Amino acid sequence: MSLTITLIQTDLVWENIDANLANLEEKINAIKEKTEVIVLPEMFSTGFSMNPKKVAETMEGKAVQWMKRIAATQKAILTGSLAIEENGQYFNRLIWMLPNGQFSYYDKRHLFAFAGENKHYTPGNKRLIAQVKGWKINLQVCYDLRFPVWARQQNEAEYDVLLYVANWPERRNLAWKTLLAARAIENQCYVIGVNRVGNDGNNIYHSGDSLLINPLGEMLYTKAHEASIYTFTLEKEPLVVIRKQLPFLKDADDFLIRNKS
Repeated sequence: MSLTITLIQTDLVWENIDANLANLEEKINAIKEKTEVIVLPEMFSTGFSMNPKKVAETMEGKAVQWMKRIAATQKAILTGSLAIEENGQYFNRLIWMLPNGQFSYYDKRHLFAFAGENKHYTPGNKRLIAQVKGWKINLQVCYDLRFPVWARQQNEAEYDVLLYVANWPERRNLAWKTLLAARAIENQCYVIGVNRVGNDGNNIYHSGDSLLINPLGEMLYTKAHEASIYTFTLEKEPLVVIRKQLPFLKDADDFLIRNKS
């Protein structure tokens, strides 16, 4: 059982939705291989902006409509996060858009207080584990990576892939690479991290370092300091074999995650 995924690592134009959607559409149209899932960075239409009153759109806005059109045209799932306004609140919302226009979403739970994200956005409280072709994919956003309980497998087959979309600065890329590998090892799953490159509107540099890591923590792909489009195919059998030969997940602790008050 295989699943083909394309990662798009790109620079983002600060708080310019039209420019980013046009740039990403050009990159998506340049994908040569047949792919089933296309992954974009965190806040791919605006950059990691703390000005949601200016940049956030509703679920009927141009970015979500663009995702519907691109997913339908490419006949592939499209995912990435956006600044979304809903009922007077703002969310850093990862959208899992199917080719038929149906979608699911995950609101980022861990807001990056160091940059003031918690002052502008509302945290989510539910995980999203999407399913495609018999694969289960746990979808998370950037700062969630620092909180292993939120990603921890609670049974032996809760999910197969852990996917992070991010705007993770180059100055902390050692943590990015180390924690992604740790999540793969402790959860015995494939881990994908898709990050942006370039300077943002605060002149903070992002080196990319998008990664694909196998369940043993081995790096299968990485790219730094430049935009890239990378398509690969995951195979289920190696994952099944590793979990069978090294049945560590069955010894994991039981626990309960409480919603934040």
